[in-house]
Amino acid sequence: MAINLLITNDDGIYAEGIQLLSQVLFESGRYNLTVVAPDHERSAVGHAITMHRPLRVEQAHFLHNPALIGWAVNGTPSDCVKLAVEALLEEKPGLIISGINRGSNLGTDVLYSGTVSAAVEGVILGIPSVAVSLTGGGKSEDFISAAEFVRDFIPHLINEKLPAGTLLNINVPAGCSVKKEARITRLGTRRYRNSFDRRTNPRGLIYYWLAGELIEGEEEEDSDVQAVREGYISITPVHFNLTNDAIIPELKKMVARMGLGGR
Repeated sequence: MAINLLITNDDGIYAEGIQLLSQVLFESGRYNLTVVAPDHERSAVGHAITMHRPLRVEQAHFLHNPALIGWAVNGTPSDCVKLAVEALLEEKPGLIISGINRGSNLGTDVLYSGTVSAAVEGVILGIPSVAVSLTGGGKSEDFISAAEFVRDFIPHLINEKLPAGTLLNINVPAGCSVKKEARITRLGTRRYRNSFDRRTNPRGLIYYWLAGELIEGEEEEDSDVQAVREGYISITPVHFNLTNDAIIPELKKMVARMGLGGR
């Protein structure tokens, strides 16, 4: 039986990554595809959702295969997942794939990433979800290679079943057709030297444009950042429970000392 897949991204429905991923999965004949993605790029919007204006949905056709039809939404990646699962689809998909993103989503970048947030929305809705990104450029053949990895990885993922509330964040180095090996990793650290370029518009009003550059630093051997540096596909299990359980006992004692109970 074919698996029902929901495909989304944050680069927009006409981006090469989602177009080629959908094409490779369609040609495999193993999956029933539904593609619901933003109508234009929505990178770095995090887990934003749209509440104060209506969402519009329009049909979108695929450049590589006119037989494939998707849905373009004037909202965020998380909007696309919510709308697809709760309004557009007759039944929940068996798996959500967000990507293939142009550029990496490593370490603390996942907190900003629309690609990863779409997958987080999937697991919130109780659906196994995967975020996929291509690091270091992005030629068509690199996207195809990454899509082929995803195609072959899906059956194993379905069989093994992810724990509830956990998604997989996958980063595929460009040129991985030479070295198709993967590492199971932890989230590393991504630090940036940010700067705000102060400008003046034609009406004399001041505005700021965020710029900056990545600061390369040492990483643990088992981090996603280090794995990609060494040319490996990085597969990181991520869950959205941000509670720091380790400090709860000490916080209870502190609150008790304040006379506030501390339960």
